[in-house]
Amino acid sequence: MKRIAVFTSGGDAPGMNACIRAVVRSAIYHGVEVYGIRRGFNGMIKGEFIKMDSSSVSNTIQKGGTILKSARSKEFMTPEGRQKAFEQLQKHGIEGLVAIGGNGTFAGANTFYQEHGIPCIGAPGTIDNDLYGTDFTIGYDTAVNTALDAIDKIRDTADSHERVFFVEVMGRDSGYIAMPCAIGGGAEIVMIPETHTPIDMVIDTLQNGWKRSKTSFIIIVAEGDEEGHAPDIAAKVQASIPEMDARVTILGHVQRGGSPTAADRMLASEIGIGAVEGLLNGKKNVMAGIVNSKLVYTPFLDTITKRKLINPRYNRMVEILSV
Repeated sequence: MKRIAVFTSGGDAPGMNACIRAVVRSAIYHGVEVYGIRRGFNGMIKGEFIKMDSSSVSNTIQKGGTILKSARSKEFMTPEGRQKAFEQLQKHGIEGLVAIGGNGTFAGANTFYQEHGIPCIGAPGTIDNDLYGTDFTIGYDTAVNTALDAIDKIRDTADSHERVFFVEVMGRDSGYIAMPCAIGGGAEIVMIPETHTPIDMVIDTLQNGWKRSKTSFIIIVAEGDEEGHAPDIAAKVQASIPEMDARVTILGHVQRGGSPTAADRMLASEIGIGAVEGLLNGKKNVMAGIVNSKLVYTPFLDTITKRKLINPRYNRMVEILSV
């Protein structure tokens, strides 16, 4: 393999640039030409290829976002779109791909491989940490610390005004951000998609807390909780406890930005090197990840279809620590 390309797709995550940097420099180290594809699958279809060298990724390891930009592509979801992408790869002599992204990125890469046979290795870049085949995803540690910093500030005002705050964090299908934020932020309740927390339970927890002279509460809500978004949940609770002084904070896209933590830089660098060396060793249609501190390669089909479960001990920790 003499020429490969790297691209980022889907939601951005802190550490993506560190991973791009690792892919570029490890390819150069092994004597392989490397191209960047701008704007994900869209750019692949349109031929937005740029030759990269070591200086292309200088001074990027500390930057959030992605220097290659990211986009979602409806056209790539069609056979015609994927055919155009394949023709562009052929035109540029690309023999292998490194795809940095999440579930949707890998689903697209898996279909593309089945149809056109271009070897591809995925690097898990998503703040949600919901991909099977790696203990942590690139961007997750930074997102949790960003959210936790905000929650610490919210707790100060909650305590000062004796209020209940419903804080919504990202996690459409996963509570991986919500859970450490709840434990690390001293929350009384956490509501995540994996575990049903009825409104009645929230009300009981608040009332029992008031009986123990607690005057402020933090409730962490993952955006995908089945009871609804934080404003919906707050409204339901307020209807049962009219005297409650409640506020809602939605942290939103602030969790995706910012300079990556040391942990994310290390993870992104190790996975980026692992993706390139995997391609050179004949691996394809897999995701590079770290499990129990070891580099592993998991088939895309498994990363797409298998559920990564949250440790059930964490729910018990929230319950115990909120007493």
